[in-house]
Amino acid sequence: MSTEDFLNGHFLIAMPSLDDPNFSRTVTYVCEHTEEGALGIVINRPTEVSLGELLEHMSLPCEAPELAQTVVYMGGPVQRDRGFVLHAPSRQWESSLQISDEVAITTSRDILEAVAAQEGPERFLIALGYAGWGAGQLEQELAENSWLSGPADSAILFERAPSERWQAAASLLGVDLNLLAPGAGHA
Repeated sequence: MSTEDFLNGHFLIAMPSLDDPNFSRTVTYVCEHTEEGALGIVINRPTEVSLGELLEHMSLPCEAPELAQTVVYMGGPVQRDRGFVLHAPSRQWESSLQISDEVAITTSRDILEAVAAQEGPERFLIALGYAGWGAGQLEQELAENSWLSGPADSAILFERAPSERWQAAASLLGVDLNLLAPGAGHA
């Protein structure tokens, strides 16, 4: 594959026929895609965990009630005890990777300390766990029509309600997922 074939900074939109409970009706933001595999964060699976609870578990004080109510997402089935912060690039954190001009991912505690102190990025999404694919696995799933892929839109990532993100991401490609049959056709 050439580097332009990699899906860094793209959405993976689960096709209606994808019945894996981890990914059914999901949108995944691809953070890294190379010949060795891919890593993404599911952006439309809110959990019952609030940011306030997460910060309390980490012994970080959060004095802003509205901020404490922020939803934490289930980012995928891999390492569900590990946190990931998708955010607008604002400054460099201890462990960050800038994915695009509009989105970076950080896994270090310093960003959560800043968020708790209301000194972090204005736009962010916090997730526990990630979606991972081994070498060639994502390409195979794309060939099997499990996913649609297209460039990501930070407004969908940071501003849309979670329940709207699946269809909104597909709409970027001109696709209405409600009109697609759940099974793939074969000639």
